[in-house]
Amino acid sequence: MVNLVIDIGNTFSKIALFDNRKLQEFATTIDVTEQTISAWFQKYEIHNAIVSSVRNSAVELETYLSARCRYFRFDASVQAGIVNHYKTPLTLGLDRYAAVIGARAVMPRTNCLIIDAGTCVTYDFIDSESNYYGGSISPGIGMRLKAMHTFTGRLPLVEFNDAFDSEYGQDTKSALVSGVSNGIIFEVTGFINSFYNKHSNLKVLLCGGDMNFFDRRLKNSIFAGIVKTEPYLVLIGLNEVIHQHNE
Repeated sequence: MVNLVIDIGNTFSKIALFDNRKLQEFATTIDVTEQTISAWFQKYEIHNAIVSSVRNSAVELETYLSARCRYFRFDASVQAGIVNHYKTPLTLGLDRYAAVIGARAVMPRTNCLIIDAGTCVTYDFIDSESNYYGGSISPGIGMRLKAMHTFTGRLPLVEFNDAFDSEYGQDTKSALVSGVSNGIIFEVTGFINSFYNKHSNLKVLLCGGDMNFFDRRLKNSIFAGIVKTEPYLVLIGLNEVIHQHNE
C-alpha cells in the first residue's frame, strides 16, 4: 500500500511517500500545486493520499487527488485510536492533531509530550491510554524576534543566531538573541518539568523546523534521556490515519 502524505504548513509544505509504514521519499516545497503532485504520480503507483493544511482550504488539491487515488479527508473528527477531549475540535490545528496521532504510533501506551518547534511552538500531551485533552501554543523563535522589532520604536530586527550560547548579550542585537534563545529554552524545560512531575515514564518528542536547536540544548539538560527527535512526526501521523481506515 503506497500512500502520498502532504503537510501544508505556515512557511513550508512537506510531501512524503510511505510504503505501508515505511517512509520511502520526502521533499519540502513552498507551495503544493497540481504540477508538483503530478510528478509523484508519474513516478509511483499511489493507492492513497491525505492532506493536512493549516492554510486556506485545499479544495482544488483534494479534487485532483480524488480523481487519481483513494483520498482521505483529514480533520479533527478523525479518531485514529485517539480519544480526543479537545472542546473546540473545529479550531484544533490539524498539524497538532496529526502530531498527536504520530506520537501514539511512534510511542504507543506512553505518556508523551509533543513539542513542535515551528512558526509557533506547540506543546501537546497524550497519555498512555491515548487520551488527548489539549495543549499550549507559544510564539516561535522568529516570531519573538519580529514582535520585539514591530512593537517597539528602536529595537532592530535581528536574524537569529543558532550558535549563540551565552547567558547574556553584550550589545542590543545579541541581547535580543539572548532573550529569545534563553527565554524559549527556559519555557521548554519548564513545560517538560511540569509534565515530568505529574506523569510517570514521560517521553518527549521533538519535531518542527527549529527542532535541532532545542535538541542540542536539551541534550545537556537533565531531560536528555527522555527526549527524542522525530522530524517526520506529523507525516507519520497522517500516514497512520490511512492505515486506521484500512484496518
